[in-house]
Amino acid sequence: MGPVLADNSIYRDVYSFFVGFMPHQLWWLAYLIAGLTIMVLLANAVLLNTAVFQWMERRLLGRFQVRFGPNRVGPFGLLQPFADLLKLLLKEDIVPEAADRFLFTLAPAVMAAPVFLVLAVVPFGKNSYLLDLNIGLLYIIAVGTLSTMVLFLAGWGSGNRYALFGATRAVAQLISYEVPMVLSLVGVLLLAGSLSLVQIVEAQRLPFLLLQPLGFFIFAVASIAEMNRGPFDLVEAESEIVAGYHTEYSGIRFGLLQLGEYAAASVPAAVIATVFLRGWANPFVPLGWPDVLPSHLWFFLKVFLVLFLFIWVRATVPRLRIDQVMGFAWKFLLPLALVNIFVTAIEVQLWRQPTTAQLWAMVLVNWVVAAVAVGGLSRAMERHRRRPTASVAPVPISVEVR
Repeated sequence: MGPVLADNSIYRDVYSFFVGFMPHQLWWLAYLIAGLTIMVLLANAVLLNTAVFQWMERRLLGRFQVRFGPNRVGPFGLLQPFADLLKLLLKEDIVPEAADRFLFTLAPAVMAAPVFLVLAVVPFGKNSYLLDLNIGLLYIIAVGTLSTMVLFLAGWGSGNRYALFGATRAVAQLISYEVPMVLSLVGVLLLAGSLSLVQIVEAQRLPFLLLQPLGFFIFAVASIAEMNRGPFDLVEAESEIVAGYHTEYSGIRFGLLQLGEYAAASVPAAVIATVFLRGWANPFVPLGWPDVLPSHLWFFLKVFLVLFLFIWVRATVPRLRIDQVMGFAWKFLLPLALVNIFVTAIEVQLWRQPTTAQLWAMVLVNWVVAAVAVGGLSRAMERHRRRPTASVAPVPISVEVR
């Protein structure tokens, strides 16, 4: 317990506050209360961030589409997320007769659990985190896969074929994009030499966004697909499968599913800010800019910058077909991830302890490789798409009319 209090400043401050009210023999109780307090603060911060993100998305989508967003409930529509929550709480909660009641109830309850579990290992400031695991990235990947199971449980437990079709499509999409997402982080591990998120931030003399442009691109795109956001929102393609896995949900259960979807956007945003944007650190320090903002503010500014990027993509790129979505993962992102691993491994072997000049040389090489790989693979896929296929002569059908 000593190293935790020594390295984690926020834990140490909360512990010092509570231990002052207790006898010396009950120091362990103060330690426990401090952990529970930080967990409660983190959970409420996630819920508040979800409401802010929902409001920000609706307002920005309105601006992108040259219309007004929510502007009636509260100033600038700030209370609209809370009005939507109240509406869902007042709606009738219906359970279909053919549904598996246990699975139908379990899926919404577990939907938001992976979000809180993942954010427990994300450092949101200098020496500020709930837990620093030496396998932090591996933990994030493992816990993040729980959402796949939850979507399938929701579709299976509904007892509805359309919901099951939407769930199976979601599982296929999520599994496909998990492969390039995991491989995109291998380059980061080669450069940082650690799975700990704290050590990854400390290893970034230059933001890994500069050193790993392909890794950032692949991880960002795969994250959007994992969240079922546009242009990969085929899980809820209303014209084909009604409303996807949550077709039969209503009331507070539907609200919990939506909470899980919107809260899940905070996870890849926080991971991208940590792994590729130097986390809590000032990204402009290598350029000689003074560090005048608190580390927590730097982290949250980067998180909202990534969330803005997600909204921008949703408002700009049209929805893809299912064959395009699956082909993009296996034919485009997966080869790019393998190229990124191969190039990064060569650079790490050449420059085991790179100087600043060598890091900038790696930046130049990686950006050139990224441009050539993306451009060449795009042209190859375009030529394959335009390749004429063998035409089959139609078989004449004779119909005898009597």
